[in-house]
Amino acid sequence: MGFVVCGKIDKMATEVYNKSNIYLMDGTEIEIIPLKIKYLREFMDAFDNVKNTKTDDDAISVLVECARVCMKQYFPEISKSITDVEDKLDMPTIYKILDIAAGIKINTKLENTVKNQAVESGSTWDDLDLAKLESEVFLLGIWKDYQELEQSLSMPELLATLMIKRELDHTEKKFLAALQGVNLDEESSDGKVRGQKEWEDMKARVFSRGKTSDSNDVLSLQGPKAAKSGFGIGMGLDYEDLRK
Repeated sequence: MGFVVCGKIDKMATEVYNKSNIYLMDGTEIEIIPLKIKYLREFMDAFDNVKNTKTDDDAISVLVECARVCMKQYFPEISKSITDVEDKLDMPTIYKILDIAAGIKINTKLENTVKNQAVESGSTWDDLDLAKLESEVFLLGIWKDYQELEQSLSMPELLATLMIKRELDHTEKKFLAALQGVNLDEESSDGKVRGQKEWEDMKARVFSRGKTSDSNDVLSLQGPKAAKSGFGIGMGLDYEDLRK
């Protein structure tokens, strides 16, 4: 199943995604932005049929159906049938919609077939663990359920939010680590970031109330670490301190 992450993260300082205006045959102006994940799912289900088409005409028919799905978000009045879409949009406009909506790029000036251009436009859903990404962003506590999240965010918005969340989490870890004299950003000779073990050991000291500074020690399996692991002291695991 084809998939493209729309927008350009390198423009994060000024924009999260690309947008554009298109015009219907009657002159109606519509703003086009990346599809919300709710509609992107339906779009990609329809787009997957491009792979099975035999001719460019068949491929174009699939792309028109994809445009119809897009209209559910942009202009619901013409999203009920293929005929409505064909009456209101020409093919150059449809190609522009597909580009902004889901990163599907079609250039009629190229010798490559429409089908091949569409299929080669991006990676696949399999390359992205969407459920995991959504779960991580959902922890922000902004949305009441995943359906509301998918109605609210496009893929560029999801990825931008996730990137900032991870940066903030890393900044907090750096601050807490610095209090313990650990530099999480220091790199070792093999290019790996130092401090990860120190970070885990520091958490072990906290969770064990100073009884161990080794993250591999069973005493570190307490509190949040035990909850995350699914077992630990107080969660089906007990121990006896023989030092007493």
